[in-house]
Amino acid sequence: MLVTFDAILSADELSAVRALLTQAPWASGLSAGPQALLAKRNQQLPEDFGPLPELRRLVMRALNRSPLLLSAALPHKVVPPQFNRYTPEHSHYGWHADSTLRYLPDGSLLRTDISATLFLSDPADYDGGELHIEDTYGSHRVKLPAGSLVIYPSGSIHEVTPVTRGERLACYLFLQSAVQDAECRRHLWEMDQALMDLRRRHGEADPALVRLTGLYNNLVRRWSVC
Repeated sequence: MLVTFDAILSADELSAVRALLTQAPWASGLSAGPQALLAKRNQQLPEDFGPLPELRRLVMRALNRSPLLLSAALPHKVVPPQFNRYTPEHSHYGWHADSTLRYLPDGSLLRTDISATLFLSDPADYDGGELHIEDTYGSHRVKLPAGSLVIYPSGSIHEVTPVTRGERLACYLFLQSAVQDAECRRHLWEMDQALMDLRRRHGEADPALVRLTGLYNNLVRRWSVC
């Protein structure tokens, strides 16, 4: 399931993130498996960059206040957000799949169910740099306004097409969902969207809506693995 979310970051938050990234000592060849490293031609923010904790707090606060994102992903664990940069000199990330398991700072493992890209550069500021994803529903090319987010299955084969002008800054992260099965997660997302629409039209107290909300929660309870 591929879903996009507009304006995850406010204008002030986006400005704060960009200001912190002006100090960044971008580095190459970080955070990828042996196969992915062969395709990776971008730059990444090193872990010892001083403002990185503040950047992560800014992003996580924004993600946590998005009810649509929480509905679509049903996140259980999140890898601390990372930041990358593409330019004509470090232009692309070829076809690859994201690693299934990632270590968290406490040493525990996270299963990557969902990958996410938060765009930090305006599309007019760079050419190329599309996130190109292939899944069972076809081929998708994503290039969103700054501050917007896309989520997609971590098992999808994907690439970032070459940047031929300008600079593409982004934040990327991986989530383990409380509902592991992707089809169950999609059904819950569609059901929750319908419930939100019914609430707007009929109000929270409608008896049928109360029963449907209970059914939704019982399905989450049945399918969740946390």
